[in-house]
Amino acid sequence: MAREFYRADRVADALRRELAQVIQKEIRDPRLCMVNVNDVEVSRDLTSAKVFVTFVGEDDPAKIKASMDVLSRAAGFLRSHMAKAIQMRSIPRLQFRYDETSVRGQQLSALIDKAVESDRSHHGSDVDSQDASQDDREDKE
Repeated sequence: MAREFYRADRVADALRRELAQVIQKEIRDPRLCMVNVNDVEVSRDLTSAKVFVTFVGEDDPAKIKASMDVLSRAAGFLRSHMAKAIQMRSIPRLQFRYDETSVRGQQLSALIDKAVESDRSHHGSDVDSQDASQDDREDKE
């Protein structure tokens, strides 16, 4: 059965698209890094929205916190822009959250790469020793 699309899902998608554009074009604060709007979760009653963001190329926790503060302070400004862009009776309150899934994914990817490399180095030495023992057997025959 096909998944039904609820109004909250459609509102979340519209907010995500509009916020990505408005944040990039309208907020002029030097503390704000390049922002990616990863996801928006809107409550069923459409009164609040959690906006999950990441910052491109930024790993410093102090700069991330400063950027999050800028976004939190600009929530009212952004909400007023959303009211102009999206035709709704009321626009949800915006709550910005730092999305750590991409950071966690990079950490897991690095761990996997390290494990694969370690496995290759162990199997590589095992293959060399197996080749040497096979050569010894062939010499004896």
